[in-house]
Amino acid sequence: MPLVRIDLAKGKSAGHRKAIGEIIYTAMIETINVPADDKFQVISEHPPEELNFPKSYLGIEYSKDIVFIQITLNAGRTVEMKKAFYKRIADDLHAQLNIRREDVFINLVEVAKENWSFGNGIAQYA
Repeated sequence: MPLVRIDLAKGKSAGHRKAIGEIIYTAMIETINVPADDKFQVISEHPPEELNFPKSYLGIEYSKDIVFIQITLNAGRTVEMKKAFYKRIADDLHAQLNIRREDVFINLVEVAKENWSFGNGIAQYA
């Protein structure tokens, strides 16, 4: 049920981009109870001038290597689960791909279950 959108500046290898997706997918399964095989991701690269963000916000300094992660998913996770999820992604991206934790920007968009159709024009969760 999650739809993951990952946006980053051009210049990273296909393997690097795929690894970002795998790290997020593993974190979803292990921290927010996403079922196995529920993996829908769009990974997009952009020219650096198409990524518009401040040098810093809330005391966090960003670099040109910022990664924007937006996940649309069913509502219902606790705040504690979400916090653990954010930390897990930032820690794993840092440990496995040397992405600065400060450059991991995550946004969750929670929706009702009836807002999904996985094919055939059917609302499978409604």
